[in-house]
Amino acid sequence: MHIVRDVDLADEGAVKRFYQALPPLWASIHLAGGFAMSPIGDTSGEDFVAQFRMNALSCFLCSAAAIAAFRARKAPEPSGAEGGRIVNVSARPALEPRLGAGMVAYTASKSAVAALTQALAQETTDEQIWVNAVAPSILDTPANRAAMPDASYSRWVSPADLAEIITFLASPANRVTRGAVIPVYGGS
Repeated sequence: MHIVRDVDLADEGAVKRFYQALPPLWASIHLAGGFAMSPIGDTSGEDFVAQFRMNALSCFLCSAAAIAAFRARKAPEPSGAEGGRIVNVSARPALEPRLGAGMVAYTASKSAVAALTQALAQETTDEQIWVNAVAPSILDTPANRAAMPDASYSRWVSPADLAEIITFLASPANRVTRGAVIPVYGGS
């Protein structure tokens, strides 16, 4: 596993350079993004574009670069697996847009991630590149606990549980799931 920071994922050139410098790639997990919440009257065009840059554009650019890297790898992985795996991170409001009231820019950008996932999964089927996404509800993180101190944290999704699903989707063990946007809601 390789976790990277300090790459502008909304800069096409930077993303291409980053992926081209990697060793042979078989899976790519795209969890970069951001959240902003404000009613439509308080959301500027600049705010809307910022959400798309952080969520949808970063996902698009990383997916395109990952697919190019999969195609450049000539031999299957040592496990015998061919193709590759991409896992994107969408959000619950992408699957249930009415929950996006008061956060329209975020909801639209995460909906774009879900649609991109499904379209790309169909486009790459013949290459055995499985593209999926997870759509979590509220994650039990320190930042979310600080932002919502009176919430029932036990109903939220633990990052470890989400990571388990992502790990499966990105693994050679995932031989059949593609084009899924999997709800990961916990008890919420």
